[in-house]
Amino acid sequence: MPKVPLMTAAIHSPAPAPNVFAHRDFRLYCGALFIATLANQILSVVVAWQVYDITRSALALGYVGLVQFLPMAACAFVAGDLADRVDRRTILTASYFVQAAGAALFALVTLMGTGSIWPFYAILGLFGATRAFGQPAGQSFLPLLVVEDQFPEAVAWTASARQIAVIAGPALGGGIYLLGPGIAYGICLAAFLAVTAAITAVGARSQSMALSESGSTFQRVTAGIRYVRGEKLILGAISLDLFAVLLGGATALLPIYARDILRIGPAGLGLLRSTPAAGAAATGLVLGRIPMRRRVGDIMFACVALFGLATIVFGLSQNVALSMTALAILGASDMVSVYVRSTLVQLATPDPMRGRVSAVNSIFIGASNELGEFESGITAQWFGTVPSVVIGGLGTLVVVGVFMRLFPQLRAINRLSDITPGG
Repeated sequence: MPKVPLMTAAIHSPAPAPNVFAHRDFRLYCGALFIATLANQILSVVVAWQVYDITRSALALGYVGLVQFLPMAACAFVAGDLADRVDRRTILTASYFVQAAGAALFALVTLMGTGSIWPFYAILGLFGATRAFGQPAGQSFLPLLVVEDQFPEAVAWTASARQIAVIAGPALGGGIYLLGPGIAYGICLAAFLAVTAAITAVGARSQSMALSESGSTFQRVTAGIRYVRGEKLILGAISLDLFAVLLGGATALLPIYARDILRIGPAGLGLLRSTPAAGAAATGLVLGRIPMRRRVGDIMFACVALFGLATIVFGLSQNVALSMTALAILGASDMVSVYVRSTLVQLATPDPMRGRVSAVNSIFIGASNELGEFESGITAQWFGTVPSVVIGGLGTLVVVGVFMRLFPQLRAINRLSDITPGG
């Protein structure tokens, strides 16, 4: 075969890298993630309505989140260790299959017509434990599906797929519920089985770490904590998100704004809940097509500050259009933080550690969401609804200023492609 002349080869520019969707495995994973998120959103609406229909208790609804979070927190570090020792595709397949079984159990409990609430809590606990294993495996599996340069783009597309499902899922769940909760659970069962099949069809497989890794089981399981503590970039990124969301958790008080401040009723509440996700989804689609190229650290800090400002505007607003605009900006700015954090954590972590580090990241995310709702409720009780939201937004701005001084290396990030493990 004749060789290409050197001069000819020199004048040809290299072929552009293919789009992430050129990878079959990524298409399967992204589609599966969308369907699974949609099913979980439908499930959350149907379960909440059934729980309230049985108990007529707001406290009972609060326990819906608690019974899922506690097993998730309890299993997270073991799950992260497992994700580094067992093929992550296998863990994901098992996770979604168990969620399909959970949907079937919900349908069975519904068809039996039980008036007791504890079976619902028990099944929700199963979902929480299952997600504890699925989340670290999924986060650390994504880098295996695309080439490294395409990973930020892959993060943006998967985040957008998740946000679109978060927008559509609750409304779809409410509509399906009118046909009967049993039918809704049946649809979720079919969706989870389809997701299980899609993940099984993914060809990528992770390399598990050697079983002879030194150290005790406790040292191995907690290695993710030690790694995060020693890597200032990762520690700064996930803790910035933790404190920003913890203080700026205005969405927990949306029912009060819908009923007493904006006076737009239940339908308006649904619209308010969808608006941050819509802003996040739109931003994710833009990032999927136009990835961030320069001054990533500065942009991330600016967007977290914008998150705080949008929280303050929403807190003070008594105009529906202004409130929705503030919520859309809030969701969009948060999406940038999610994009940078998710990409940074995976690129700054060697593959044998990704499961355990992703488990730590999952705990931080869960803590910020759950504790953020708790913080909003407590401050609203102490100071009133509007002052509590404004205080939270101001707190986020303070956090940005403090973290810019504590983690200068985080602000100094120019390009995500420059990030390497230990770099």
